[in-house]
Amino acid sequence: MTLRSSLVKDYFSINVGWGIGTAMGVWISAGISGGHINPAVTLALAAFRGFPWKKVPGYLIAQILGGFTGAAIVYGNYFHALNVFEGGVGVRTQATAGLFATYASDYLTNVSCFFSEFLGTAVLMLVVLALSDKKNCPPPAGLTPLVLCFLVLGIGASLGMQTAYAINPARDLGPRLLTAAAGYGTMVWNYRNQYWLWCPIIAPILGAQIATIVYDLFLYTGNDGLLKDK
Repeated sequence: MTLRSSLVKDYFSINVGWGIGTAMGVWISAGISGGHINPAVTLALAAFRGFPWKKVPGYLIAQILGGFTGAAIVYGNYFHALNVFEGGVGVRTQATAGLFATYASDYLTNVSCFFSEFLGTAVLMLVVLALSDKKNCPPPAGLTPLVLCFLVLGIGASLGMQTAYAINPARDLGPRLLTAAAGYGTMVWNYRNQYWLWCPIIAPILGAQIATIVYDLFLYTGNDGLLKDK
């Protein structure tokens, strides 16, 4: 197997793992929170679909804490493997920080990084809106998480390689907080002039908002969107 094919295989396995993880997260939480595991989606639904704003702060905190807890569990499970790869106990560099939070390919400009995350989240949000649109083609009851699995897999395989596709602020911020606490240093915050803020947080939030506006203008016929039935 060539190095190139090995890298492609490794990257695709990440896509599959994240797709399945998304489905499992939504399946577990659907009956409690409606499957809210993404702050960008939660904020868009609050802005355009009547989700109560009073619930938003609690949801955002829970989502970030969920990302932190998941990263902490993974870190504990692979602690010794990280030591071996890094070459010493407690040695932590960006080489393994990228296993937790997102870091962009070196050849990308900052604008390209932002656009990649914006685009991936916009695609995600468009499909999420379609899934909950009774006048579109919603899946049978209980199968939304399965659709989301394929959706995240598809976004990762086609659009995500350059920035490791956060498309979810909590998915990046929670694990990034974990790496900061685990000894990765200020690098996790200083990378590319506060990349952590404008790329995996601001870009997904804006991507979800714009996608909802586009969906409401051109596709949605319900009475709770940007354009309401008369």
